Amino acid sequence: MHIAEAQFLISNTDIEKCPKPDKPEYAFIGRSNVGKSSLINMLVAKKNLAKTSATPGKTRLVNHFIINGKWYLVDLPGYGYAKVSKTSKATWDKMIRDYLLKRKNLLTVFVLVDSRLEPQKIDLAFINWLGEKRVPFSIVFTKSDKLKKQQIIYSVELYKKVLKKSWDELPPLFITSAEKKLGRDELLDYIEAINKDFIFS
Repeated sequence: MHIAEAQFLISNTDIEKCPKPDKPEYAFIGRSNVGKSSLINMLVAKKNLAKTSATPGKTRLVNHFIINGKWYLVDLPGYGYAKVSKTSKATWDKMIRDYLLKRKNLLTVFVLVDSRLEPQKIDLAFINWLGEKRVPFSIVFTKSDKLKKQQIIYSVELYKKVLKKSWDELPPLFITSAEKKLGRDELLDYIEAINKDFIFS
């Protein structure tokens, strides 16, 4: 897929204020500081479409972008280690849950995990929650440029082993590096293939 145009559309905390659900939609989410904004910018080939920050928890809203005028990319707040109050965290959690469960045109959630780390409880809990709620998702390994090839293979295989304990069928897996643009074509081709089957109801 060629990205000819990527534009910011709207940020909000209320699903009712999201754009009309008449186009395919893909959400990106992950633990704080997993490299989400960098990955989004790499995918759309724009340096500052999604705001990157060294401070975990910078994304605090549901951010909609429109790509090629044909589909929505959504940057969701991260979960995990952001230094925020319990009240703010509860508000974020409800906002994210509402969005994931009620957004009718959401076709896939890309769950980002750091390829350098062993499977984290917080990521596995979120993945299992998506499964229980029947929300389609894929797992995206980030920062693979920080590892040697054998380390990446080990990391992915370990994740598969852990997931197979509770999953009969594994979700799609992608290995990426925002730095080296690794995985860009695979992710965009995957989105393009799903877009072809989208029927607005």
